[in-house]
Amino acid sequence: MPNSPARLAKGGALCHFLAVPALPTCLCRLCWPALLLALFATVHSRGAEPTFAQWTAACAKLPTNRSLGGRLPPKALLPLESFDELGLRLDAFFAQATNGPLAAKTNWVGNAPRTGAFLNVAKNWFAPAEIPFEPFVEKLVLPPTAKVHLQGDLHGDIHSLLAVLGRLNQDGVLNGFTVRDPDLHVIFLGDYTDRGMFGTEVLYTLLRLRLANPDRVHLVRGNHEDLSLIARYGFLAEGRGKYGRAFDAAKILRAYDFFPCALYLGSGTNFLQLCHGGMEPGFNPAPLLNSPGTHAYHLLGSLRQATFVREHPQWLGADRDSAAVAKEQFRDFIPEAPTLPTVIGFMWNDFTVFRDEPAFAHNPDRAFVYGQPAVAYVLRQAGGAGAQVHGVIRAHQHSGVPNPMMRRLAASSGAFRHWQENATVANQVAEVAALAGKLETAVERPLAEGAVWTLNVTPDSVYGQACGFDFATAITLKLAPAFADWRLRVEPVAVPKLAGK
Repeated sequence: MPNSPARLAKGGALCHFLAVPALPTCLCRLCWPALLLALFATVHSRGAEPTFAQWTAACAKLPTNRSLGGRLPPKALLPLESFDELGLRLDAFFAQATNGPLAAKTNWVGNAPRTGAFLNVAKNWFAPAEIPFEPFVEKLVLPPTAKVHLQGDLHGDIHSLLAVLGRLNQDGVLNGFTVRDPDLHVIFLGDYTDRGMFGTEVLYTLLRLRLANPDRVHLVRGNHEDLSLIARYGFLAEGRGKYGRAFDAAKILRAYDFFPCALYLGSGTNFLQLCHGGMEPGFNPAPLLNSPGTHAYHLLGSLRQATFVREHPQWLGADRDSAAVAKEQFRDFIPEAPTLPTVIGFMWNDFTVFRDEPAFAHNPDRAFVYGQPAVAYVLRQAGGAGAQVHGVIRAHQHSGVPNPMMRRLAASSGAFRHWQENATVANQVAEVAALAGKLETAVERPLAEGAVWTLNVTPDSVYGQACGFDFATAITLKLAPAFADWRLRVEPVAVPKLAGK
């Protein structure tokens, strides 16, 4: 990623890219039922929504991102003839989000968001700012019989997304867009658009899933769910190229405000941190994790990074160089945007690959990089005296060149556990074939205490093309009463459109 978060945030006024959402200025909960009925009436007046099979067949006519090479697809092939088809689903999502669990103050631990601002989707916190930016995290506690499907970066890759959903339909856990298995939840870990030319199709698909299964499908916010990134990495250009001035970027960006920056997934008192990026020691999740109930939210509020360093001087052990970096870089701040005044770690931060790398470092082109000792300490602190956060599953850390991380992701069928015993700096140049015998590659894998798992990006992308993989990563997390019995099932999915490429 050639631009630092600070440079991205300071890239100049972007107001001319954004259209004002055509929504009522009064969006109280009494207004939304009538609006939702009107939206569905509009959908039916334009014909029934495509079934999953129809939508898949329409998208199958699209060329691959690899063949397009950054060019727009022919308009005659677009499965969404107008932006209205996506816009109506966004309106329905707003109605669902602002009348669901997020709207109930009793579901918020600590301070609830400012309702008149947070739930008023006719106003934005960006370009120009009319309301405050109020990012949040979510707690989701499931029964020990639950299964969770997880997927990482999509980056405008509709062919891979539909291949994975097609597999879930074949397995009988989905019926079209509807979750059929009562034990299944589906969680996407961010970066839905940019770098691929089918971001609108990806968002339409995800919204169809979410609208059909509001309690079963969860969308986490990645670093590309941000104005400063979509303006530079292709999604704004894609939308304008497909739909001209009808493309309503502001409406899409406002929808992202209802995606949590991290989701703490638990059963009993055992939790995993699910996010796009990495650690955020400035946030204390203990009040959220130890709150009653199975579903709750917590505003990030003030991220107290500098305070954490002062109160936990031992967090990096004897690594004095890393401690000096943290002391210099960390600050206490209230987020004004995903990258201002600095980045939100849940959306941006990375992890070292090998055990013998520094415990903490600063990458000026991205954000902060956490080693095993730092992660172990932050996880131990996360639950306080009650709940326990055992590890992290995330996405984000990808490269358009076959570096040590990308080779390990390819060798691990798209799910790589950091700091494995046989993976050290000494063998970082090993090729994929050589790594296959050194890393965890079984279909079903245990979850080590304190582990971090990175999930691969989809293959119809600059990443898949440059790094030589053509499979999509499909992960199923199986819960159990004891965390020691939790398992990851890793099954790569072939993407038919990439066959022979």
